[in-house]
Amino acid sequence: MSTTTVEEMAEVTAPEPFWSRQRHLGVALILIGGLAAVVFGSLAPSEDARFTLSEDSAGAALAINGQFGAVLFGLLTAAAGGVLLAGLLKRWSNVFLVAGILSFLLSFLCWQVAGEFMPLVDTTDGTLELALPLILGALAGVLGERSGVVNVAIEGQFLMGAFAGALVGTMAGSVWAGLLSAAVGGVIIAAILAVMAIRYLVDQVVVGIVLNLFALGITGFLYERLMQPNAQEYNQPPQMPEWRIPGLADIPVVGPVFFEANLLVWIALVLVVVIHFGLSRTRWGLRTRAVGEHPTAADTVGIRVRGLRYLNVLLGGVVAGIGGAYFTLVATGSFTKNMTAGAGFIALAALIFGRFTPFGAFGAALFFGFAQKLATYLSAIGSPVPSQFLNMLPYLATLIAVAGLVGRVRAPAADGQPYIKG
Repeated sequence: MSTTTVEEMAEVTAPEPFWSRQRHLGVALILIGGLAAVVFGSLAPSEDARFTLSEDSAGAALAINGQFGAVLFGLLTAAAGGVLLAGLLKRWSNVFLVAGILSFLLSFLCWQVAGEFMPLVDTTDGTLELALPLILGALAGVLGERSGVVNVAIEGQFLMGAFAGALVGTMAGSVWAGLLSAAVGGVIIAAILAVMAIRYLVDQVVVGIVLNLFALGITGFLYERLMQPNAQEYNQPPQMPEWRIPGLADIPVVGPVFFEANLLVWIALVLVVVIHFGLSRTRWGLRTRAVGEHPTAADTVGIRVRGLRYLNVLLGGVVAGIGGAYFTLVATGSFTKNMTAGAGFIALAALIFGRFTPFGAFGAALFFGFAQKLATYLSAIGSPVPSQFLNMLPYLATLIAVAGLVGRVRAPAADGQPYIKG
């Protein structure tokens, strides 16, 4: 006898509305593609846009006329939208959506880079470096959210990790001691979050905001009283070295980015794969997803709901603390007040944009990193587009994603809900 529910039968029998999500996206791509072809094509000079493998204009990997490229890629964006509007190849609708977005970006770049050059290695390397703390912060969020705990305290974990990494790294004279201490700093904030949210059932968003303010206050106080007057003794940590893998580092574009890098890059990439595999293929992952979706049912079959939530939140604290080490052991070489500047909230946005999955969060973090790197590059070449507008793009895209125009983002069913054992 069939066990199909009424809701499932309704989904099967209900006809799809003509103006479906796919067709709405098709119209949007047609409009922005046509706009790109007309506006970017008319503004672009009739000079070549050069995308090089080197740091200068030599050794061009691709050269295309700016006007021609802007028009061509704008029309390709509109063509991808036409496929979506016509309702063709529905199975590949996401592929055409991504292709349309990339074509629009290339149209914009042909306009901006015409008469100039864009070094691909530097752009790719800068994108990954700027995305590095966002990747680790978003992964920390994945660990908490998939088990039902909202982690708004990523910013505080970043700050504590950055502060502890700088302080202990300087006092011990070891970058590895600083990295370990950064992880401990993240765990401290995570432990407070776990106890308040899981044991005492405090609203998880509220306690996360309070912990961010606590981390900002305590690190700022200790910086002014301890680090600022005695910077040489407490705030000059050694920098994390870059390691080069012979042979692999010589691969064009990819080699210098992934195989001539510091340890944090490899940690972040490995963690993306490990957490994805763990959530989808292991007993721990199955239990984590069960706790995040239906904790009562999980408890019924013998899963320790609170214990698993404690474990995952603390693991997330380790990952976020390591992300905080980036700011002092890689990027700057010293700690300053509020140096993370909201990176934890950007990581939270990347988590949502990435649909609460490790690879999705990784891609969203790279998108944020690329937008920041592109803003820096365009400012350097004197682009007429203000960099402030470019910095807004990833946030606007996140708002669109959260609003559901790119597909409804569904958090785990029990996310943010305290579990009270009956």
